[in-house]
Parts: sequence; structure tokens; C-alpha cells
Amino acid sequence: MYNIISPINSLGYGIAGLNICKELDKKSPVALFPIGQPSVTSRQDHEAISDMIANASMPDFNAPCIRIWHQHDMAQFVGRGIKVGFPIFELDNFTELEKHHLSSVDKLFVCSSWARDVILSKVLISSENVHVTPLGVNTDIFKPSKPNQRDKTVFFNCGKWEIRKGHDILVEAFNRAFTKSDDVELQMMCENPFNTEDEEKKWHDLYKQSVLGDRITILGRVDTHEEVYNIMSNVDCGVFPSRGEGWNLELLEMMACNKAVIATNYSAHTEFCNKDNTFLVEIDNLEPAKDDKWFNGLVGNWASIQDSQINQIAEFMSHVHKNKVTSNAEGVETAKQYSWTNSANLIIEVLS
Repeated sequence: MYNIISPINSLGYGIAGLNICKELDKKSPVALFPIGQPSVTSRQDHEAISDMIANASMPDFNAPCIRIWHQHDMAQFVGRGIKVGFPIFELDNFTELEKHHLSSVDKLFVCSSWARDVILSKVLISSENVHVTPLGVNTDIFKPSKPNQRDKTVFFNCGKWEIRKGHDILVEAFNRAFTKSDDVELQMMCENPFNTEDEEKKWHDLYKQSVLGDRITILGRVDTHEEVYNIMSNVDCGVFPSRGEGWNLELLEMMACNKAVIATNYSAHTEFCNKDNTFLVEIDNLEPAKDDKWFNGLVGNWASIQDSQINQIAEFMSHVHKNKVTSNAEGVETAKQYSWTNSANLIIEVLS
């Protein structure tokens, strides 16, 4: 048995928790202790999660316990078995609180080699107890789609509105890349449930009131991954100018859909992004992570995106449009390597 403490919902930790629990449960029963109210979108997932929660009434207190959650909150575990933390983080340093919690566990799973290097450079923990465990993509849903046969090139970004994700500069890159005579569109599916109405409006206005605002479409959140796939399968290129990522699942999903992608060559998604499957935006420097909402600039750095990086993004977008780069065979092959089954197998290997 595995005791798992995790949210189950449509956000990053919740998606990771759901899929890891489902795959582990195929090999050994999972006792699930959800963080917050579980939320799933299919009857099959509802039944699976309900059964795992029922197992939590009689857990094996000697079994390993995995906590899939933020690095500042690693104190609570179930039973007397090995304690395993699985944080997903975006910066290159931690607060003293985070270091204290991260150093308290027996083992850590992290999504990428970049994250492992950060942990080992900042946290007092043995290297043999930090394991790279990449997250996955559901290729039963996110499967290769045929290139769209049309003149228009549709660019796409998915991920809640944040400066960290480069949403403050993506609109500028789009406006530099194209003029009103170019047959292009930028679709933004970025609703952030943690934003106020005023904050959401400011993001919308930034895009819709820009020079090419009439070529920009703001999409609302959708309920299921199948709906996300339907949108992704009808665009041509994903653009992810992120300053820092803990994984970047949407980028991997776009690869799985056979779509061209543009991304910064920094942080966790370098685990699966390379020059063969991604148009990589090279980073010259790091800077204090500060957005006046989630990051205060006092601890940790992220990629510095300046004029040079915005120009790189614009040039890649222009290249994709002019050359009709609307497929990504290397990306499809990459995505096959990152299944949730593989994630679970790595966990089982470490804990066996």
C-alpha cells in the first residue's frame, strides 16, 4: 500500500496527484488523504478516487507516505513509514521555512534534473535521497493531430495569468512579430482562479487593447482534458515564454498533440525540451523573482526576459508563420517517454 497526501483537482498539484494515484493503484492499493475538496471530471475518476479515500480509513501505517504538495508544508504525514515529499517549485532558492520543511523528509521526488540541482545546492539532504521523477502526459487524450490546412497560423498559450509565465511580454512579442496584414491569431486560455475581477480585467485589457488586439482571442477555462485537447488540436503553435516552471504540463501536452512549441531554455521544462523539439529562447541572466503578488523578490531567481528574449520569441513566431511549421514529430516522440505509468514506476522503484 501507498499512503498519498495530495490535492485532487484541475490545478498542477491536483493533476499530478490524480494521475500518480491512479497509476500506483494499479500496482498496489492507495490510501488517499486529499488536501482540500477533491474534484474530478469523469465518473471513472470519481469512482477510483472514492475507493482510494475509502482505503484511508484503514491505512497501512508502515507503508510509505508521499506528500505531493508545496515545499513550505511538509510536516504532516500518515503512519510510521518512510516520509517522501514531492514538491513542484519554480525558483532557484528557498526561504528558511521551506528549507526546514524540505530537510525534514526521508526522501524527495522532484520533476526534473534542474529541480534536483536546486535542492542539492540549497537544502541539507543527501543526494541519494533526491530522485528525479518526471510527471507525465495522458497520450490517450493528447494524441497527435494532423496539421491544419489553412493560411492562418494560430498561436496558443495555456496557463493561469502570471508574470512568471511571461504573459506580460508575450503580447509585445506577438505585436513585434506581425502586422495587421499577417493572417495570424493568438489564443490565450489563461483564466486565473486566484485573481480578482480587476486583475483579470487588466490582463484582458493588456492583450485586447494592444496593436493587434483584434487578432487575439481570450478563451475561458474548460472543464475536461478532452476539451483542452479539442482546442490544442486546432491551433498550430504553442508559445510559453516562462521565467520559471515547476514542470509546464501544457507545453508537453502541445508536443503530444504534434504542435510546434516555443519556450524559454530554463527551469524544469528543460527536462523534455531540446533544440530538436522546441524553438528555444536563450536566457542571458537570472533576476530576483518579483511580481508583487506571488513572489516578493527577496528569495530566489528566475529567468530575466529582456528585449533580446522578446525579439527571439517574435522571430520564432514569424518563422513558424512564414514557413508553416505546424507539426512536431520530435515532440510527439518526446511525449511518449513521459507517461504517468513511467512516473509511477519510478516511484515504485525508489520505494521498493
